[in-house]
Amino acid sequence: MSPTVGRLRYEHAPVISHDEQVASGRRIRNELPRSAHAVYRADAGRDPLGIIQRQHEARVPELVPLRLERMLASPFAFYRGTAAIQAADLAHEATTGIRVVICGDAHLSNFGIYSSSQRSLVFDLNDFDESTVGPWEWDIKRLITSVIIAARDRGSKESAVRKAALHSAYAYRAGLRRILERNVIERYYVRVDVAAASAGLDPDSKSVVEGAIKAARKRTSERVFQKITERAPDGSVRIVEQPPTLTHVEPQIEERIHNDFNAYLTTVPPDVALLLSQYTPTDVARRVVGVGSVGTRCYILVLTGPRGEPLILQVKQATRSVIDEFGGVALDPTPEGFPDPTTLHGYRVTSSQRILQATSDPFLGHLSARGNQFYARQFRDGNVSIDTSELSEQTFGGYAQACALLLSRAHAQSPDAARIGGYLGSGDAFDRAVVDWSLAYADQSLSDYRQLQAAVAAGRL
Repeated sequence: MSPTVGRLRYEHAPVISHDEQVASGRRIRNELPRSAHAVYRADAGRDPLGIIQRQHEARVPELVPLRLERMLASPFAFYRGTAAIQAADLAHEATTGIRVVICGDAHLSNFGIYSSSQRSLVFDLNDFDESTVGPWEWDIKRLITSVIIAARDRGSKESAVRKAALHSAYAYRAGLRRILERNVIERYYVRVDVAAASAGLDPDSKSVVEGAIKAARKRTSERVFQKITERAPDGSVRIVEQPPTLTHVEPQIEERIHNDFNAYLTTVPPDVALLLSQYTPTDVARRVVGVGSVGTRCYILVLTGPRGEPLILQVKQATRSVIDEFGGVALDPTPEGFPDPTTLHGYRVTSSQRILQATSDPFLGHLSARGNQFYARQFRDGNVSIDTSELSEQTFGGYAQACALLLSRAHAQSPDAARIGGYLGSGDAFDRAVVDWSLAYADQSLSDYRQLQAAVAAGRL
């Protein structure tokens, strides 16, 4: 007798249970022991400077020297700007084959505080330019390596460096285990409210968080507007240039951005689109952002409301993810509901951000302009990053663990997260292995940094 046809299309499709996923993850240990993640093997043909030069080919030429200057500021600044190099190196490493939506650039400085749509301050991942579907291990290796490099930059003893890295690796594993105890809808609603989380901190850490909250509260569109604009003789409001980091664009670019504004409105929620329809674009300028992003096209767009109230958006170019371009991670097939990562880069960035963050900017949207992809968000709406160099040893360790916990929450949104939990298990085998790998890779990154120093000093780059 044939099975009864269900009323719903997928009613009789096989469903893999949570326990089956956990068991599947455990079985992977037979093929790839957790200890196998410990050894970093440099590929004989690796060319870090060649990768940097290749990236510069697609950047605004006059901004390339500024990018190099920022990368040379410190070993940690260099690491921030070299996600492409690490992706190329990770391409030669063994993985479990488990893929989730990943950040792609989950270093310590890509976590921070920002305002939710409910106006509370939350702490979460805040950079998704390299996000895609990829190996979960790549995110955790990038994070733990950043803990090590940042700790060394701070002058920490090597024993303290290893301790901070181990505690962070444990925080990821333990955090994932705890969140997987919840069902998928409960995981979706988990978020870190900064004010509530600060209550249980030690006095030093609490002081840092309270200082960050105070700074975030001051970062509003109104304050930013007052800081970066002036009233011209004709009565119009103009952005005050701060070359080379903030400069007006050519009239044709300004016109193009204004013309594409309506296309952006189709990618935000209807209530936000209706709100924005009451604003008029009044000025636009090019802005230089970050370290690795320097040279990509990024603009700030000043909008003015019916009472003269300002709203400032950042419109940033979305290029091919380094995970795909240099790491060779292709999606075949592309998961249902996820954008094609090879073409729709603005959509990929905004989709990944909504998946990985507990709550996202309501103004988040994307657009295309003459073959280039962009995404837009509100500019400096309570956004604050923590300067890890100013933290005490104890507070730095706590901050690194908090970032690892948030990464586990982000990975737990993907369907295969329980397989990761099964693979990691309850022991510390993976913790120790990933720290050993990251210590070796931190040494590799320092060597690359010195190569760049020498190349720039010799005028070769």
